[in-house]
Amino acid sequence: MSSRSESTSRVSAYRVAGVVLLLAAALVAVILALLVGGGAEPPLLQDPGPFVLWGTPIAKLVMNIAAAVMLGSLVLALFGLRAGERAFDAALNIASVGAAVFTISAGLAGFLAFMAAFNPQLSIEREFGTQLGRFLLELPLGQSWLITTIFGAVITVLAFAWRSWTPTLITALLAAASFLPLATQGHAGDLDGHNMAVNSILLHTVGAAVWLGGLLLLVLLRGRQDVDTASLVRRYSSLAIAAFAVVAVSGVTRSIVALGGWDALWGTPYGWIVLAKVALLGGMGLLGAWYRARLIPRLDGPRAASWFWLLVLCEVALMGLASGAAAALARTPPPTGETAAFAQTPAQVLTGSPLPPELTLERWFTQWDIDVLWLVAAGFGLFLYLAGVWRLHRRGDRWPIHRTVFWVLGMLMLVWVTGGPINAYQEYLFSIHMLGHMMLSMAIPLLLVSGAPITLALRAVHKRDDGTRGGREWIMWAVHSPFARVVTHPFVAAAIFILSLWAFYFTDLVRWSMFEHLGHEWMVIHFLISGYLFVMSLIGADPVPYRLPYPGRLITLIAVMAMHAFFGIAIMMQEGLMVADWFGAMGRDWGADPMQDQYVGGGIAWSIGEIPTLILAITVAIQWSRNDTKLQKRRDRHADRTGDAELEEYNAKLAALADRDRRSEGR
Repeated sequence: MSSRSESTSRVSAYRVAGVVLLLAAALVAVILALLVGGGAEPPLLQDPGPFVLWGTPIAKLVMNIAAAVMLGSLVLALFGLRAGERAFDAALNIASVGAAVFTISAGLAGFLAFMAAFNPQLSIEREFGTQLGRFLLELPLGQSWLITTIFGAVITVLAFAWRSWTPTLITALLAAASFLPLATQGHAGDLDGHNMAVNSILLHTVGAAVWLGGLLLLVLLRGRQDVDTASLVRRYSSLAIAAFAVVAVSGVTRSIVALGGWDALWGTPYGWIVLAKVALLGGMGLLGAWYRARLIPRLDGPRAASWFWLLVLCEVALMGLASGAAAALARTPPPTGETAAFAQTPAQVLTGSPLPPELTLERWFTQWDIDVLWLVAAGFGLFLYLAGVWRLHRRGDRWPIHRTVFWVLGMLMLVWVTGGPINAYQEYLFSIHMLGHMMLSMAIPLLLVSGAPITLALRAVHKRDDGTRGGREWIMWAVHSPFARVVTHPFVAAAIFILSLWAFYFTDLVRWSMFEHLGHEWMVIHFLISGYLFVMSLIGADPVPYRLPYPGRLITLIAVMAMHAFFGIAIMMQEGLMVADWFGAMGRDWGADPMQDQYVGGGIAWSIGEIPTLILAITVAIQWSRNDTKLQKRRDRHADRTGDAELEEYNAKLAALADRDRRSEGR
C-alpha cells in the first residue's frame, strides 16, 4: 500500500504515536541520566528545591525538541518542498508552532536558571521583580536566556507570516542563530578549552536539530496527497547524513574537552552518559544507513508504508533517548576541565585556556588548537568538491587537475590557520594574530578562488525540474541575487577588502574579536569572505555579473597594495599598545614584549602580506597576456575561414578610392 492510499485514521494514529514515543523516550532518558549522573542532586549551599532541580533539565529538554521542530522544518522545507504549495505552508506552520513552544520553554528555563543561581524567595513583591530584571539585563547568563527567548518569539511570527523562498531562508538563518546563546550555557563556558567547547555544543545542537526536526516533519507530512513522499525522504536522507557527520564530530570533540582522558570515560557517571549517547548515535547511524539502502529504493513498492513507519518510529525512539541523555548531560558536572576562578592565571581569565608554552620552531609543526567549526567546514568543503569532480569524471567530463589541487591546498591551509599554531598563539601574540589575518584574507582566498567551486557545482549538481530548490538552484539564486551583484562588483569588493582592514584595527571591533567568542568567529568569516570576493573580482573563473578589463584590474590592485602597505606602516608607527588590556595583560613571560611584538605584526602586514598581492598581480598579467593571445588566434582563425575577406574588401576599397582620385586628376 502506497502513502497515497493509506487511510487517514491510520496515518493520524502513526503521527500521534511518533510524537508520543519521542516525548516518552526523552522523558525516561532524562530521568535515568539525572539519577545516574547526579545532575538533579541538591547542592550543599542554596538548595533551590526539587522543582527547580528537576524542572530545569526537563524544560531544556522540551526547548531542545521544540528548537529541532523549528529549525528542522524550515531547513527541510527549503530543501525538499516547493514554495506556494500547501505542504510548504504546512511545514512553516509546524515550524511556527515549534518556535512558540521554544519561546515558552526557553522563558521557563531562564526563570528556573535564575531561581537556581540566586535561590530567592518566590513572591510578587517589587524586590523579587527587580532582582529578576537585573539577572536578565545585566548578567551574561540572564542575557543569554533573554536573547534566546526573544529569538523564539520573533521566529514564531516570521515563520507564520512569511511564505516565500527568500523570507523563509532568512527565518531559517535566524533559527540557526538562536542556538548561539544556548552554546554558552551549562558547563561549556567554564571549561578549559572554552572555544572548542562552545563550538562543539553549537555544531552538536544545530546538527541534531536538523536531523530530529526533519524526521518529525516527515512523520507529520506523511500521507498528504500533495507531498511526494519518496522524493522528500530522499532529500531528507541527504540532510540527515550531513547532520549525522556534524553531530558525531562535534560530540567527540565536546567529550574530549569535558572528560580529559579515557579513565573519566569509563569510571565516572558523566562518562557513562557519554557512552550511552555514543551507543544511541551509532544505532541511529546504522538505522539511517539501513533505510537509505533498503527503504528508499522500495518507497514505491507494495509494503512501503509498513517499512516507513517501522523504521521511522524506531529512529524517533532512539532520538528521544539521545535527546533526554543530552539534556541531563548539560546538567551533569564534567569530571575534569573546570578551573576555580581564584586558581586561574591571567591568560585563563581572558581566553578560557592556559597560557601555551613558548613558540619555537618545533611548535610551528606540532602545536595544535583545533577549531572544530572550521574543521567541519573544511571537511565538507573537501568532500563535496571531490565528490563533484568524481561525478564529472564518471560521466566523461573533464575538470582541470590544477583547480582540484588549489582547492585542496586552500582547505588544508584553512584547517592549519584556524587549528594549528596560528590559532594556538594568535590570542597571545599580536604578530601571530596579524599573520593569521593575512592568511585568511589573502593567501587562502587566492587558492580557493583558483579552484572555481561555483563552476564545478553548477556542472556537477543535478538540476531539479519539480519546482523545488536543491543545491544547484540555491547557488544560482545566490549568484544572481541583487546582493551578490553589489558585493561582487570590483570596486565594492576592493572597498570592502581594504576599508574593513582599517575599520577593524582602528575601532573597537578588534577588542570585540578578542573578548568575545562570537567576535572571533565573525572576524574569521568576514576576512575570509572579503578576501574571496576581492580575489574573485580580479582572477576568478566563476560567474560574476561584471568584471573590469585587465588594465582596470591592475590599477585597482596597485591602489589596494598601496593602501595595504600604508596600513602596515601605520601599525608599526603606533606609540601605544593596541588592546592593551588584552595583549598586555596575559602574564606572558616568554617572547618579545607586547610593543615590540606589535611592531613585528605591522611589519608582517606590510611585507609578508604583500606576497599574495604580488602573486595576484602576476596572475592578472598572465591572464591578460593569454587573453590577448586567444583574441589574436580567434582573429587568425576567422581570417583563415573567410579567406581574409575583410582585408581583401578593405584593400579593394582603397584601390577604388585611388582609381577615383586618378580619374579626377585626369579630368
